[in-house]
Amino acid sequence: MTQVQFAVRRIAYILCAMEEPKIAAKNSIPVDVEEGKKYFFCSCGSSKNQPFCDGAHSGTEFSPIAFVAEKTGTAYFCQCKRSGKVPYCDGSHNSLECD
Repeated sequence: MTQVQFAVRRIAYILCAMEEPKIAAKNSIPVDVEEGKKYFFCSCGSSKNQPFCDGAHSGTEFSPIAFVAEKTGTAYFCQCKRSGKVPYCDGSHNSLECD
């Protein structure tokens, strides 16, 4: 086995071992935010306070994602935990398979 093949297998193993976040919902959630205020986005999907962290990730590899609101107003947050623009929704939930 070459070093490249070994590296590819190792990366594949690591990716398979990673936990997938729970899908909290298959839609965005509108939340009024304040400019300059720091928030902690739930990355595990288990928080009962979606889209924000309540510590439910304890004991997992997940941790909250801290961010500061850029402006005051309504922001649309991701709940499927698959967005490419976390913490904001990018519509990724539209491509998820139904349960």
